[in-house]
Amino acid sequence: MEDSRIRASYRQMVVDAGNTMVAMNLTVGTWGNVSVRDRETGLIYIKPSGMPYDEITEQDIVVMNGDFEVVWGTRKPSIEYHFHISIMNARDDVNAVIHTHPIYSSAFGVTGQEIPGISEDFVQLVGDKVINAEYSLPGTPDLAVNVVKALGDRNAVLVPNHGTICVGTDIPMALKVCHVVEKSAHVYILSKTLGTPQIISTEDMRAMQDFARNHYGQGK
Repeated sequence: MEDSRIRASYRQMVVDAGNTMVAMNLTVGTWGNVSVRDRETGLIYIKPSGMPYDEITEQDIVVMNGDFEVVWGTRKPSIEYHFHISIMNARDDVNAVIHTHPIYSSAFGVTGQEIPGISEDFVQLVGDKVINAEYSLPGTPDLAVNVVKALGDRNAVLVPNHGTICVGTDIPMALKVCHVVEKSAHVYILSKTLGTPQIISTEDMRAMQDFARNHYGQGK
């Protein structure tokens, strides 16, 4: 009997987000993963493990709960389900997690460097900086613990020698964070070839973040 809590629309969200991630050149092959939480039921929809994005249909998506249990689906979930669920358990404001294997932000993870606040869109959407989590093997509960700790209240974190994790209130926001983090990493690398990058001051970062939260957009 079909579980009435399981929604095809959420499964399709994960399919579409994965294809968008590939189109944005943020990963290749089967790497990376996407999840989204249905706030009404608390269930988490996640990409299946080891399947090419262009072959995944909504019937392949796996549905899990906050206790790391599969409640719907016939596929194995992404091996990184530990950090997807752990992030959502730790952050009530996060309903979408996207793990990418990009080029420019990954370079910071490989060298153990953080991405600083160099642009207004970055500090408004992501935070003051993006730092590296402590290294742990992929797919392990230890990695989930390290990722949650390093993410904190920011919207992105680097996984050393692995990739980047971006979060948001929904999938469109998480994809926007992915784009801004990768763009900022690219700009920072290029700016260092031209001279000394200028980092936005802490005071100005706070002013920009307040503006983005309370004044930017319609109806504020």
